[in-house]
Amino acid sequence: MSLRPAWLTFRRYAAATTGMTLTLFAIGVYTAATGSGLACQAQWPLCSDQLIPALTINPDFIEWFHRVWAMVTGFLIIGVAGWTWLGGRDRRTRLAATLAVAILPLQITVGAVTVTVGGLVPGGYTVSTHAAHLIVALAIFTLLGLTTIWGGSRGSPRLLRAAVGVAAVGILASAVFSRAVPFVTYSPGAQAGFYATGLAGHLGLVATVAYATEAVRTGYAGFDRSTANTVRLLAAGAMVALVGTLLLGRDLVLYTAFWQRLNLVALGVAAALALGAAWVVKGLGSEGTTTGPVRSD
Repeated sequence: MSLRPAWLTFRRYAAATTGMTLTLFAIGVYTAATGSGLACQAQWPLCSDQLIPALTINPDFIEWFHRVWAMVTGFLIIGVAGWTWLGGRDRRTRLAATLAVAILPLQITVGAVTVTVGGLVPGGYTVSTHAAHLIVALAIFTLLGLTTIWGGSRGSPRLLRAAVGVAAVGILASAVFSRAVPFVTYSPGAQAGFYATGLAGHLGLVATVAYATEAVRTGYAGFDRSTANTVRLLAAGAMVALVGTLLLGRDLVLYTAFWQRLNLVALGVAAALALGAAWVVKGLGSEGTTTGPVRSD
């Protein structure tokens, strides 16, 4: 007899963990943007010689809360990987979840270096360490997204259209907060909003590539190999451009007019390619009907 409640399915647990990871991104960006990453007297894992600082909104508390959220999320990620093995998930799902856990120690290490491990690592709070922190975290987030997608129900035209829609909306929403487009002041809150919406767009692109690939294997009505490849190419291109905007979005970048123009171009390319993919799939039926198998690539 299982002690797990009936509503707690693997896909829901993996999706919640992915959501926790996205939120961790936003919290981490807010922490860095407010300078709170330099709080706690540059100590880790202690915070100003305490396990728990004063529970008021101050730099020590912001940094400490970020660490606690990261710790809880880390255990949830380990739980996802464990479930894939104990629950008999397929090989690709187990691989994605296991890789997320495998690189988790690297993310923790880079995070510790970022706050200089009690001041023992000079220059820990630099552009290079922040970029590494973001890239490794993005890899974990992507693997968790794939784990959720592959560990759930079979893909369908409806899910593919939904994925492209999330991608396009997320990218366009991120433009509102982006430092490339002066709609709002690029405050710590705006930076967190930019990464939350941008990562939602990134996850939509990951799902688009995954579902379009599945369409090649199983066949969606009116969706042939050539169309699937077009969608995958558009989504992959949008993903590369979007990652560029995420890297340029950090407040530590020396943001000259050149970098702003480059950021604007990357954002425009990501939006245009995502909208192009949405245009290609807009005619797919919503009933989820599949045709006979299409030879896998």
